[in-house]
Amino acid sequence: MTTLSTLNEMKRQGEKISMLTCYDATFAAVASQAGVDMLLIGDTLGMVLQGHDSTLPVTVNDMAYHTASVKRGNRGSFIVTDLPFMSYSSPEQALRSAAQVMQAGAHMVKLEGDASLCGTITELARNGVPVCAHIGLTPQFINVMGGFKVQGRSVEQAQQLVETARQLEVAGAAMVLVEGVPAPLGEAITAAVSVPVIGIGAGPATDGQVLVMHDMLGVSMTGHVPKFVRNFMDGAPDIASAFARYVEAVKQNTFPASEHCYR
Repeated sequence: MTTLSTLNEMKRQGEKISMLTCYDATFAAVASQAGVDMLLIGDTLGMVLQGHDSTLPVTVNDMAYHTASVKRGNRGSFIVTDLPFMSYSSPEQALRSAAQVMQAGAHMVKLEGDASLCGTITELARNGVPVCAHIGLTPQFINVMGGFKVQGRSVEQAQQLVETARQLEVAGAAMVLVEGVPAPLGEAITAAVSVPVIGIGAGPATDGQVLVMHDMLGVSMTGHVPKFVRNFMDGAPDIASAFARYVEAVKQNTFPASEHCYR
């Protein structure tokens, strides 16, 4: 069984961490048996399962339902669940939302934002809820950002993201997920904190990688494939093999390659 202690030790030992989104019991069983270290019940389900054009319509009830489904199929992976849009706008609301998904089977919750989350993270950690802080490109802020845009391209933005990661760790974040930033910034953030850093479109130097399962299987409702995605189903005889190939590529640090990175 992979635990938070396991993941911290992997960072200390320099072993890369593999993570995939997952939304049901069957895929949870297949992915965990293929060696995926962490399963993320992402609010991406709003797009890949429900057909919305963003993650914003997803509810806590949706997340709890899919978390419970994943838990029943899981064979030893660490389970992380997103708290969806506007479900943690205050520490009190965050505690209620986190309780619902933790009771459904999550081992950790993930929140999107910046240093303004520090008070909420501290309160969650004080109540026994491990938190992954999601920084960089944060899809729940798509209307503020003006779309899915790479973050941290300027020196000032990059420095701010590094400082944000440090502040979130001090507040009690047990993990950081950084999305959609230039590869050197992903490396800088990883070096700046002692907790595991998981990247998606953040270069190869982060402690681990995460992809949306549908993307890495080459399944797309829209046909749009992000730059940071590799199709692991290409040449694989079955889905279990594709998952195993993903785990191997992450562990051997052959994914992401330069063509998957932002500069």
